[in-house]
Amino acid sequence: MATPNPKYADWTLRIAASGMFLGHGILALGQKASFVSLITGTFPMISTETATRMLPILGAIDVTAAILVLFWPARFLLFGGALWAFATALSRPLAAPGFFEGGFLAAPLWDFIERFANVGVPLALLWLRGWPETVKEWFS
Repeated sequence: MATPNPKYADWTLRIAASGMFLGHGILALGQKASFVSLITGTFPMISTETATRMLPILGAIDVTAAILVLFWPARFLLFGGALWAFATALSRPLAAPGFFEGGFLAAPLWDFIERFANVGVPLALLWLRGWPETVKEWFS
């Protein structure tokens, strides 16, 4: 069996992370209704109008991240992307009505777990590139 080439793994993970950011970004730019519900359900103090106005900004950030992670996958971007993916996955159960009464078998918990690949891809790319030991390495 041939030895795996880390360069292929790097590009595979870059493309996967970029696709994740791009998909979410385009849907947010299109003001996907369920994204508005996730924002208002997770943060009840945010109105539907405010959440709707936030989506194009969040979408633009995601599209920008998609381009950057493909061509300049800096470690800070990968770590931030993993945190963002975790937060957006966690919004599924947090925004679900009655989730806390439904227990661990509630469907929104599985929506969260299903999206864990979105967390794992940027973390795997970060791991492949090495955990930064200096401030400068966060930007390389």
